[in-house]
This record gives sequence, C-alpha cells and structure tokens, in this order.
Amino acid sequence: MILSVISGLQYPRVARARNERRSTAEQALREHGVRATRQRLTVAAELMGESDDVTAQQLHGRLKARGEKLGLATVYRTLSLLAGAGAVDTLSHHPGELCYRWCGEEHHHHLVCDRCHRVVELADCELDPWLQRLSAEHGFVATAHRLEVAGLCASCR
Repeated sequence: MILSVISGLQYPRVARARNERRSTAEQALREHGVRATRQRLTVAAELMGESDDVTAQQLHGRLKARGEKLGLATVYRTLSLLAGAGAVDTLSHHPGELCYRWCGEEHHHHLVCDRCHRVVELADCELDPWLQRLSAEHGFVATAHRLEVAGLCASCR
C-alpha cells in the first residue's frame, strides 16, 4: 500500500518534469532554427535533464530503456544537428567519442571529470587578452575559443 502511494506521487512528478523539459526544448530548438520533430524533442528534452554530460550511446540507452522508439543513428544525427546549431556543447574528454551537454548561451568553459563525467561551467573568462597577444605574435586573428579542462573531481580523487 505504501509503495503504491509513493509510486503514485513519484510518477506524476517525473512526467511533469519531462513535459516541462519538452516544452523548454521545443522553444530552444526554434530559437536555434531547428525544426522541432518528435525525435529531436525527445533527445533534446532528455539531454536537458542531464546535469553533466552524456555520450550518444548513453543517451540512446536511457531512451530505449524507457520504451522510446529511436534508433542510435537518429540520436547521433540529432545531437550533431543540435551541436551544429549551437544548442548543445560537445566535450571531447573521452577519446574517440564526443560527449554532449545542454549549456547556457553565455560564453563559458568546462572542467570535466574523466571518471564520473561531472561538468562544471566556468563563466569567468580572462583568456581574451592573452589569446589576442599570442595570436598577433603569430599573425593570427582570434575569432573564438573553447577551453575544456579534463581531470578528476574531488569525489573521484
């Protein structure tokens, strides 16, 4: 009896959170010029619920376990499209496979734990003067930069 009451309370909350993420995902896709198909909304909403980063295979596994009917290729194509549109960030701390993260719009960098995938966004960027100086010394004009620092978080050390 207690389990059914707890379950009855938990599932509506989970469903409500998914619906809210799906609505937010739809708005975000439109803002990035991406057509909001069912598959894209499903992938984007699931990624929005991830606090750190996730690979395409991990995301596909979660969706499949929940009964979603999406192929792995669809997940890869959707994540690639979202990254190309600037809706998600790609992280490359795992050799041979990209990790994906739904991030804010402002310029930022990442600290990434190699073991548990914890991601910390660093909003303060003081690299511009240094990059402009180095770029000029080598005859370049820096137009953008990304920084991803891989290591071990305090919990994994």
